[in-house]
Amino acid sequence: MAGNSFGKVFKITTFGESHGIGIGVIIDGCPPRISLKEEDFIKDMARRRPGRHAISTPRKEDDKVEIMSGVFEGLTTGAPVMLFIRNKDANSKPYEILRRLFRPGHADYSYYKKYTHFDFKGGGRASARETAARVAAGVVAAKVLLPLNTECIAYTLELGGIRAANINLEYLEKSPFYCPDPEASRAMEELSIKTREAGDSLGGIVEILIKGCPAGLGEPVFDKLEADLAKAIMSVGAVKGFEIGAGFEAARLKGSQNNDPINANGFASNNAGGILGGISSGQEIILRAAVKPIPSISQEQDTIDRQGTPVKLNLTGRHDASAIPRIIPVLEAMARLVLADHYLRIKTIR
Repeated sequence: MAGNSFGKVFKITTFGESHGIGIGVIIDGCPPRISLKEEDFIKDMARRRPGRHAISTPRKEDDKVEIMSGVFEGLTTGAPVMLFIRNKDANSKPYEILRRLFRPGHADYSYYKKYTHFDFKGGGRASARETAARVAAGVVAAKVLLPLNTECIAYTLELGGIRAANINLEYLEKSPFYCPDPEASRAMEELSIKTREAGDSLGGIVEILIKGCPAGLGEPVFDKLEADLAKAIMSVGAVKGFEIGAGFEAARLKGSQNNDPINANGFASNNAGGILGGISSGQEIILRAAVKPIPSISQEQDTIDRQGTPVKLNLTGRHDASAIPRIIPVLEAMARLVLADHYLRIKTIR
């Protein structure tokens, strides 16, 4: 299985399956003398951890990150950093049915067609459990970015058609959905509970705000900053769409409306989303990710078995009602990984 690595200078490789011994990540290219200890991972890992919200899976994992290599006396050495997260509450029994059936909306069918043999328990390598390794790597990336004072802040802009009308970043930690609008957050919670009780799931939109990114990150051709950000965000399993700045709305504007005027004080607007010609402009970078509904639902669904025979699927197990809010720290981590990679690239030429 190829394609488990991401980045060029700051490069990560994740490994492990949902119901295996554990999952982890190897970080290559991490600079030396960066302070790193296991306690540094607690906050971000807790935000992604299952079992914290009424609409999330009741699977209980402490998601403790173990530093296996690359750190000596509390500082990175420049050697590969290996981080490991043990699986402690995997329940594989409900997945035995997947020895012969495919779940609609999941990777089961395409994995079987490609590999003919794969670990189906809990989704195996295709499980959202893999993203815990990304969040751990994102903590290290944030430390690499400390000299820039760059922040990546993701929040729920929309869930189940309910959209935040007001953006108050100070409210994020008070909302179970990391939604910046108190009224919208309450409506999202009510809808989520009702949807879960009905055996269904919800999709939404996450906005990612990058503050303090200096001008000059990114390459002008194939490694455009927005191209790498798009790949990073789209590589997260539940994401089905990506926007930057005005996004698809730009297709409905005229050039005179979409261009961001420049004056003595800087840019007068930010339809470009903080990136011009593939290179950061110094403005805030604004991204949006469309997150699909979780495909594991308890309603009866039509599918086929491995012989192609039509069957009815009644899925059991422990599942989230939405990838939101647990996807929030994952998307922040992926943005940090891109920025750290491009920051270290530019340091080689300056």
